[in-house]
Amino acid sequence: MFISSHENERSVVIIETENAGKVLVKQIAGAVARRIITYAKPEQKIKEGNQLGFIRFGSRVDVLLPVGSKIHVNLNQKVTGGITLLADLPQKLNNTI
Repeated sequence: MFISSHENERSVVIIETENAGKVLVKQIAGAVARRIITYAKPEQKIKEGNQLGFIRFGSRVDVLLPVGSKIHVNLNQKVTGGITLLADLPQKLNNTI
């Protein structure tokens, strides 16, 4: 478990997709940054490529994807917002248990 996830400033944005369910995005400020600016507003419709926010001096973003997503990045790979394709979401949400 990362201590910064619990002690440092963080912002959570939940994106509800039409077909794949929800994507959770957690912006977590580092010990130096401690300042997150979130652009996304409640009930705002967003499109692929929109910016969700900004962490001054950088830090970490956790992205929780729906089951069945096809991941395109590797563990510890450096990614760039708006450039690196993280995953393809499943086309249809399977509601069966």
